[in-house]
Amino acid sequence: MWLRLLTVFLLGWALVASAPSWAALPPEALPDTLLLKDPKGPHVSEAYQYYTEPFATPINPEHAEAQWRAGKFQSGPWHQTLNLGLRHERVWIRLMVRNVDSLRLRFLWSLFNFADSAALYCRPQGTTHFTRLGAASSWLPAAARTFPARSLSFPFALKPNETATLYLRIDLHAGALYLPTYIETTEHFLAWEMNFPFERHWVWLLGFYFSSALFNLVLFAFLRDRIHLWYVTYVACVTVFLMMEDGLDAMLLPTTAYQLVWTVGQFNFMVLAAAAGIGIMQLFLRLRGRWPRLHRVGNGLAAVAGGFVVLYAVVAPWAAQHSMRLLQVLNLTREVVLLSLFAYGWITLLTVAQSRHWRRLAGYYALTYLFFFTGFAIFWSNHVGLSSFNPIYPNPLAWGLVLELLVLSALLTGRFRHTLRQNAVLRIRQLHQRNALGARLIAAQEEEREQLARELHDALGPNLAALHLAWQGPAIREALTTSTAAAAAGKHAELLLRHLRDDVRTYSHSLIPAHLGPGSLTESIASLGELINLYGTPVVHTICDEGADQLPPSLQQAGYRIAAELLNNAVRHARATEVQVQLHRHRTSLEIVVADNGQGFSDDKPKVGIGLRGVRARTEYLHGQLHIDTSSDGTCVRVSLPCEVAPPNS
Repeated sequence: MWLRLLTVFLLGWALVASAPSWAALPPEALPDTLLLKDPKGPHVSEAYQYYTEPFATPINPEHAEAQWRAGKFQSGPWHQTLNLGLRHERVWIRLMVRNVDSLRLRFLWSLFNFADSAALYCRPQGTTHFTRLGAASSWLPAAARTFPARSLSFPFALKPNETATLYLRIDLHAGALYLPTYIETTEHFLAWEMNFPFERHWVWLLGFYFSSALFNLVLFAFLRDRIHLWYVTYVACVTVFLMMEDGLDAMLLPTTAYQLVWTVGQFNFMVLAAAAGIGIMQLFLRLRGRWPRLHRVGNGLAAVAGGFVVLYAVVAPWAAQHSMRLLQVLNLTREVVLLSLFAYGWITLLTVAQSRHWRRLAGYYALTYLFFFTGFAIFWSNHVGLSSFNPIYPNPLAWGLVLELLVLSALLTGRFRHTLRQNAVLRIRQLHQRNALGARLIAAQEEEREQLARELHDALGPNLAALHLAWQGPAIREALTTSTAAAAAGKHAELLLRHLRDDVRTYSHSLIPAHLGPGSLTESIASLGELINLYGTPVVHTICDEGADQLPPSLQQAGYRIAAELLNNAVRHARATEVQVQLHRHRTSLEIVVADNGQGFSDDKPKVGIGLRGVRARTEYLHGQLHIDTSSDGTCVRVSLPCEVAPPNS
């Protein structure tokens, strides 16, 4: 479907582009002399003739006049721009003019295109030699030219009824001899130049281009999506190209920037824009993952385009002075690279359109690509001399860019919304993975705690009890009575064995709570406090709301683990005399408070303590909150766990 539409479009465009060559024929034979008058005289194409010669030929208007006498000059197209296509030769335009006004008038012969150098020669009637009235080069910005304007403008004056022969010489080494030129009075020229940005819509066109690029810079700052950087590069290159086409760069850019962009070359900016367009297309159609070979070909073409532009900027100035053949090769290569980039775009779109899943996406982008390609095709056909067709001002390329950017902005907006949806799905997936990982981690911790508790209770505990009984046996008792020092050491060792046995019992019970049945959370906390109180110091006080027993079993178990860990930290590290454990059931949360009157700790210790790290991990997993208040007078740790919705199983 898209291939048929493309074929029909190209055939229609070929017919329209070729129409001016036969539709605009002169109504009669061309006059020999252009009659100039105020306000504005006839079109310059009604009388001028042109001749081309090699750049190696010495510059001499007398020689050009001899060629005219020999019949070597040709008439230009009727009321159209002189378009000689890709030709690397000097151009002479000959024109006889007469001032038919009753006043002496000052005229300007203007060339509205870049020229390496140009000059105007005049031979008034009755004289035998030509005089150079002025010379100029487009390498200088408007302010540095003899007549400051975006065009190369050469003033000349004629008295009433005065006739003169004019020669305009043009040296342009970049090829593409598309030479729009006009003659008008100075007053009308200045009035036109003042209104030009408004009448040709450049004010709002440039505003649209710049605002579009700025908006995508903002999007890149938030999204970090490289497609927006390619978009900005694309818009910037095409905008500079269009400014160079109508001479706006000569008026807006400073001298250094102006000479830099012309060193790169006007048509090379189109090459760079096409390379940036490949980057946009590849990211939009996701070629890298689904069509990797096509993606690599595009990257190769873009790299070749960038390298060629650098090579052209370095070599072309030298070639213009020393090797015209090399310059011709460079210019021809530029056209091949440019066409290859655009051909790659269509091949890519047609390839992607073969995939049923991606056909719609390719169709959307093909519409965007078609708008700019239409303007480019008309412009390029004029550029190489195939036609002289400009149906809209300032040119089809500028309006094609507007339509393309409008559609592309809509597509990027859709891509932005799709990215947001994808990010939301990714965040949900990551949250589920995090919950699953947390559940597995807690389950592994529970299993490890149970195993460690069994080892302490079933292996180490009985061995310590047996050792304690053996220490109390008759043989040990009789040996210890032999001296007072031995009796004191034996009593101290017995005390240590008793404390060690009780510590093992306490740790094993704190690792595995009592069976969680009705009222199990409060009973488990109370039992743990009573167990620690057997030693006398510190004294543990437990305060538990009865509502805590109605919580889901998984939340009760998590609450016990947190309270037991905090109590264990207070007993082992705080050097406190009193510890208070509180469980408060609120409407939407379970609050666990463990406070002691110990020595406190510095702010950095909670970050390295294993116990507090475990408490913090459990709290974050259950979407709770942890607050620590510590000073030299003691420490208070407050944990709040949401309990409206049962947390994942731990």
